Amino acid sequence: MTTTSRPRTLVIFGTRPEAIKLFPVVRALQQVDGMDVVTCVTAQHRGLLDQVLAIAGLAPDVDLDLMEPGQSLDRLTARLLIALGEVMDRVSPSRVIVQGDTATAMVGALAAYYRKIPVAHVEAGLRSGDIYHPWPEEVNRRIVAPIADLHFAPTETAAAALARENVTAGVHVMGNTVIDALHWTRARITEQPDLASDLAPLLTRFAGKRIVLVTTHRRENFGDGMAAIGRAIARIAARPDVAVLFPMHPNPNVAAVMDAVLPAAPNVARIAPLDYPHFIRALDACTIALTDSGGVQEEAPALGKPVLVMRDTTERPEGVAAGTARLVGTDEERIVSEVFTLLDDKAAYAEMARAHNPFGDGHASSRIARIVADGFGL
Repeated sequence: MTTTSRPRTLVIFGTRPEAIKLFPVVRALQQVDGMDVVTCVTAQHRGLLDQVLAIAGLAPDVDLDLMEPGQSLDRLTARLLIALGEVMDRVSPSRVIVQGDTATAMVGALAAYYRKIPVAHVEAGLRSGDIYHPWPEEVNRRIVAPIADLHFAPTETAAAALARENVTAGVHVMGNTVIDALHWTRARITEQPDLASDLAPLLTRFAGKRIVLVTTHRRENFGDGMAAIGRAIARIAARPDVAVLFPMHPNPNVAAVMDAVLPAAPNVARIAPLDYPHFIRALDACTIALTDSGGVQEEAPALGKPVLVMRDTTERPEGVAAGTARLVGTDEERIVSEVFTLLDDKAAYAEMARAHNPFGDGHASSRIARIVADGFGL
């Protein structure tokens, strides 16, 4: 690529959550007259990333394909730093945009800093207050903060967290772009039902049952925590009025444990990871979301679904404060008790299902594009 007089924005991402939260931003940036937009994927999640790119209709300009089985954080970080640095030297961006808390985001910001390229951080300011929960995501976010000059905070709580770290310049409260992605995808499913039709046999099989949608993959839950989660799921699934839909994360630290502690049962569907439209369809169909994911804490409330978070801390306290989410940790008894309460207590369920979603109105991406464009005088 050759340098032009037009400002050039380099958008870097590597995982499925980043792709979900950035594809609306890329689409909005591409509508700005007078600016070039270059997308670079690291493929930190290969297959899961490609699913989102296909649905969003995005073909990355640069694909580094850095995924390796069992890759250590040391090796991944080193390879990212070298590869992303080379991309920036070749592309010569006027600005770099990263999202969230991944190694890709952290290293992308660092590589840009080494070249004195301004960095914008989408979903800035999330903090749990514990550098080991979530690990290493909490520190990844903190590293990006002093580097970035634009901080697109999803909520006032996130902006306040930045202020406590003396980051006040360039902070903009935008809402979370995941809500943009959810609304866009839901509309696509309405227009093209085939995008999420593969779930139809399962939903027919589970007709009349209340579906508990489970996602779990956090590193800090590997080992004993994951085993406790598996045992809790088995007890929940033993209820005749319940079905468990469990898209299995490909990490062997999840699958191997579930093989050992979660026996096959007629009302448990352990399935391959869902692409984004099918996941939104599953979220629409479920009664309760049981998760250790960050994104699900934001998506489920937009659909009126209570979220039980299998973590001891969250960098998204807004959901807990609003009543849409509840921290339940990884204690087997606590998980089972909290799920059964929502299943058996209509008032408790309604209170969570009707709670206000604090994470946005679906227009964050257009606001971000406008601020980036204004920075270039466009």
